[in-house]
Amino acid sequence: MGASTAALFIAVFLACAVEAVEATTIVLAAGTARDWRSAGIGTAAALATLAVIVAILGPAVSDIPLRGLRVVVGALLLVFGLQWLRKAILRASGHKALHDEDKLFAEHMAEVAGQQARRFGLAPDWYGFTLAYKGVLLEGLEVVFIVLTFGANDKNVGLATIAAGCAVILIATAGFAIRAPLARVPENTMKFVVGIMLTSFGVFWGGEGAGANWPGSDAALLVIIPAVALLGIALTALLRRTKAVSSGLADLPAPAGQGAR
Repeated sequence: MGASTAALFIAVFLACAVEAVEATTIVLAAGTARDWRSAGIGTAAALATLAVIVAILGPAVSDIPLRGLRVVVGALLLVFGLQWLRKAILRASGHKALHDEDKLFAEHMAEVAGQQARRFGLAPDWYGFTLAYKGVLLEGLEVVFIVLTFGANDKNVGLATIAAGCAVILIATAGFAIRAPLARVPENTMKFVVGIMLTSFGVFWGGEGAGANWPGSDAALLVIIPAVALLGIALTALLRRTKAVSSGLADLPAPAGQGAR
């Protein structure tokens, strides 16, 4: 497996794992607080909807000229990657609250607990069905986007699909095995890594689409990825130091006589 192939698998796997954690948390909340059958039917309906979307979008993506696709995909990946990396840096430096799956699970439980049960077709509970359907569909659309864009751009949709499938199956199996939110999955660390990978691929593919010739071709990723990672780590350290200095200044006593004014 070459450097580009391995990087593609890792990037797709981690990005899809993050989406799978969020979707599984929502389905677990719907099943635990409402009705497992309704949550299961909602999940199945969402997967069927995603299958139709993939059948429609798949051929369309493959027909787009590769150079134009790389410019568009590179720009999109930069937008998403920098957003994920920014949030991960802020969380790691203490400027933003850490993402807490336990808290998210509790919020979903509180949201669904007070809703009245109404039957919908085969689903005993309409609200549980809807919650699971929307959660799986929205997170699933992001997985589809990741697979199609990464796979089509690298001409390896099969590998991207396998990576996404492995991530989704692993997270879903773990979630339903323990019937609890996946709080032990280091999601914030995963988001930091995913932000690095998406940003790096965005720089690489965007540059290729714009006509740049990277030294060493795909091997350039072995330089771009560590460079982006070092930049992220350096920014985290800088912001953490800034926060520590700000906290220290806030703890200093007020100058004499200031309180008398």
